[in-house]
Amino acid sequence: MTKVVRFYETGGPEVLKVEDMEVAAPGPGEIRMNIETIGLNRAEAMFRSGMYLEETRLPARLGYEAVGTVDAVGSGVTDFAAGDAVSVVPAFSLNDYGVYAEQAVVPAAAVVRTPAGLDAIHAAAVWMPYLTAYGALVDIGQLQHGDAVIIPAASSSVGLAAIQIANSIGATTIATTRSDAKREALLEAGAAHVIVTEEQDLVAEVKRITGDRGARIVFDPVGGPQVEVLTQAMARFGILFVYGALSDQPTPFPTITALNMSLSLRGYVLFEFSRDPQRLARACAYVTGGLESGALKPTIAKTFTLDEIVEAHRYMESNEQFGKIVVTVPR
Repeated sequence: MTKVVRFYETGGPEVLKVEDMEVAAPGPGEIRMNIETIGLNRAEAMFRSGMYLEETRLPARLGYEAVGTVDAVGSGVTDFAAGDAVSVVPAFSLNDYGVYAEQAVVPAAAVVRTPAGLDAIHAAAVWMPYLTAYGALVDIGQLQHGDAVIIPAASSSVGLAAIQIANSIGATTIATTRSDAKREALLEAGAAHVIVTEEQDLVAEVKRITGDRGARIVFDPVGGPQVEVLTQAMARFGILFVYGALSDQPTPFPTITALNMSLSLRGYVLFEFSRDPQRLARACAYVTGGLESGALKPTIAKTFTLDEIVEAHRYMESNEQFGKIVVTVPR
């Protein structure tokens, strides 16, 4: 028997239950792993709430990211063996797999070797943040040296990963945050500029920073009415990625600005390339190289234990964190 987190109705963090259950043997193309740490993601909170990109099938499990060791492999799996140190990459549906557990079965295609030199806590803070930022900024957006990129909600683990990746390319990073509370921390984390949107005029500040050119890329997890403001701060032929829906308000399409500036506004999710083996391999090599060089350094906000999963989700939804929330699995 192993501890597994499940829920039987959608709702707030309190619906999460830690239960004892048996974990099946891995099937073809799968591995079973013993889990040491788990990285939490906003997508999981949305899935738990019934507000995600796909309908939640109940009873349900959660968890895209985990670090641990291979316990057993299914037929057809030749790249991994029992005892290997591995990490799970988000590349599957939460209706099919979930890693909030002491032990879990996952598809081998969503498993990579844990990067050398990282402890289990920092390793759990790698793949969703860096792959999400890489996919938009590098794989699709082709961010270049000298480009300006606006990063709203920059204190999230993905936002911080975007700052580091953009800095490593030589782009100008413009982080935004609603209040002044995280301003200094964002500057210390490498943001070249920080705009406090409750106190400053975002458009005017971006124009000042860029010499009136505007930002070529916006990497936005929020959506909502702020999209109209963001597009006014963009450069001609720029691209705006909306990769989340943290706003509870409708997201308008700024038709006039988009036409005048020849802008591209694009929905983006990690899965569009994490389920493509060749693109995923390139992304993993890029991230691993950045970790080895020191250009990429995961930021940990706070840790919880598996038995504290409800508290961990409450903290995630408080917007207090700066970086990645990680859950440890004591044994």
